Amino acid sequence: ASCKMKFSTVTAAALFLIPASAEVYFKEQFNDESWEERWTIPSEWKDPADLGGWGHTAGTYYADAADKGISTSEDAKFYGLSAKMDKPFNSSDGKDLVLQYSVKHEQDIDCGGAYIKLLPGGDDFNKEKFGGDTPYGVMFGPDICGSTKRTHVILHSETKDDNLLINRDVPCEKDKFSHLYTLVVRPDNTFEVFVDNKSVRTGKLEDEFSFLEPKEIEDESQKKPADWVENSMIPDPNDVKPEGYDDIPSEIADPDASKPDDWDEEDDGEWEAPMLDNPDYKGPWTPSMISNPDYKGPWVQPVIPNPDYKYDEKMHAVCANGCSHIGFELWQVKSGTIFDDIIVTDSLEEAQKFAEETFFKKKSGEKSMYDAQQLPEPNMEGFEGMEDDDDDDEYDGGFADEF
Repeated sequence: ASCKMKFSTVTAAALFLIPASAEVYFKEQFNDESWEERWTIPSEWKDPADLGGWGHTAGTYYADAADKGISTSEDAKFYGLSAKMDKPFNSSDGKDLVLQYSVKHEQDIDCGGAYIKLLPGGDDFNKEKFGGDTPYGVMFGPDICGSTKRTHVILHSETKDDNLLINRDVPCEKDKFSHLYTLVVRPDNTFEVFVDNKSVRTGKLEDEFSFLEPKEIEDESQKKPADWVENSMIPDPNDVKPEGYDDIPSEIADPDASKPDDWDEEDDGEWEAPMLDNPDYKGPWTPSMISNPDYKGPWVQPVIPNPDYKYDEKMHAVCANGCSHIGFELWQVKSGTIFDDIIVTDSLEEAQKFAEETFFKKKSGEKSMYDAQQLPEPNMEGFEGMEDDDDDDEYDGGFADEF
């Protein structure tokens, strides 16, 4: 294994302060074939011809060949996979929800999802039919298509019975190396997103998602006054049209033109000089404009307190009835994404410790192997078929016996 990527001093110190009560609800490293016993492909979700197969690989560049993940392996396919968690996470327990996993796009991804879902259902969860219509508590992770590159953060609202997309896109990584995605949802109704253990978005759920109705709404009983002045400029009443302005023609005869010598008025008619645009003609006269002293600005509909607004203490309760399963439900145009190092816990420090033991161990070694693969092959042209010439060894110039 390669050298560990170091955390900041604060983060490193935090690893020694993991609460004794930290609980792990699910952990998966995919390092042996037994992963297939824990995960199920939804055979009844799509036609088998539309479902892509999952590979088990460390990829083409890695720090440790034994450190494997699962990968999408067929282009233009749907991918489904789910597993039962060791213990359901229930938001009513008042704990932080921490979801973390790694993603590696070896294929130079052009269009495809790589997000993960936390799923309710318990014993009633139908793993054979798990798919896009299956209810979920959290949908989190990178989604890339063309110029769109974002980390999905979609949380279920029990109050609205709807899945709410974060209002402002969170960036994601698109290069060919492993990256770590971490989501924290806290019972104080705040959240935080980390990429490679660096915070990229944090805030209040009410500010970043549409969990709540607006505090104020437009007062529909108020109408714009009939005498409301919205014109910012008016004609200058003191501006007077110059005398003779309308007498200026738009065209004038070309003063440089002359009747041709062979012009015959009996046959050709009376000769007239061609017309030119008149440089003195300024078009129809209009008065100049001045600021309107009665201008009041655009009329804005007054607002009033929204009677439907109510603060929701349970915004964080994305797993109100318990999330019992975890899964991938994806579409990829170009396959080759590798998933690894999944953890669901109630402690960010526990997730960071797991990342130190897994993700950060592989980072530098993975990059080193990739860089080595990019080096050009030695140019052997002209050396093919060359063999040692034993005749050279037979000629010693008379000196062999002296040594």
